[in-house]
Amino acid sequence: MQQPHTAPKRKAYGYLRVSTDAQSERGDSLEVQRRAIELICELEGFDLVAVYADPGTSGGVALSSRPEGQTLINVVADGDIIVGTKLDRLFRDAADAAGTLKLLRRRGVGLYLKDLGGDCTDSSVATLVFGLMSNVAEFERARITERVREVKAAQRSAGRFLGGKAPLGYRVVVHDATGKQHLAPDVELQSELHRLKSQGYSSRLAAGHLIGLGYEASHTAVNTFWRHHVTAPGTR
Repeated sequence: MQQPHTAPKRKAYGYLRVSTDAQSERGDSLEVQRRAIELICELEGFDLVAVYADPGTSGGVALSSRPEGQTLINVVADGDIIVGTKLDRLFRDAADAAGTLKLLRRRGVGLYLKDLGGDCTDSSVATLVFGLMSNVAEFERARITERVREVKAAQRSAGRFLGGKAPLGYRVVVHDATGKQHLAPDVELQSELHRLKSQGYSSRLAAGHLIGLGYEASHTAVNTFWRHHVTAPGTR
C-alpha cells in the first residue's frame, strides 16, 4: 500500500534574549521563552532545528551585532522561519527591526512572533503592525532609560553613592544602620581646594599639589570641584 505523501516541515530557529546577567542566571525568562517557542513549533508544525540565546544583552544592540543573533541571521535560508515570543526580545530599535525584516523577506525567511500573532512577513498588514509595534518598543526603551537617569539623579542629589570612584572632595562612608554606602564631604580636602583656588592656583598646579599630599587628583577633577563648589568673584 502506497504511503501518503507528507510535505516536509518548515525549518524553524528560535531566538531568546534577556537584558541582565542576573535574569539569565536565574533563568527567569530564558526557559519560559524556550518552552513557548517549542510549543509554537509543535502547534504550527515547524521543525525546530536550533535555539539561539543572548543572555545579558541589551535590546538596544542590533540583532546582527549580538553574538548569537549574528549567528542566527547567517544560518537561516530560504523557506526557514525565525520564532520568538515577543518583538522586544529581538528588537528595541525601530530602524534595526525594519532593516532586519526587509533582509529576511528578501531572503525568503519568515519571522514568527507570538505577541504579534504569527508570521510578520506573510502580508502587508502584518508588516505594518510589525513596524508600528517596533516604534512602540523603541519608545519604551527610551522611557526606561529616562527613568533610570531620573532615579540616579535623585539618588546623587541625596548623596547616595552609585559606585565607581568618589568625586574629588568626597569619601565613601557606610551607614551603620542600613549598611548602604553614601558620599560624605572630605572637609580637610575641600578646605585645601578652596584655599588653593583663593590663592590663584591653576587646576594643574592644584592637582600636582594634592598629589604631593597623597591625594588622587587630576586637573579635570579639580576643575569639576571648583565649578560646583567655588563661587565666582562678584557673585552671591
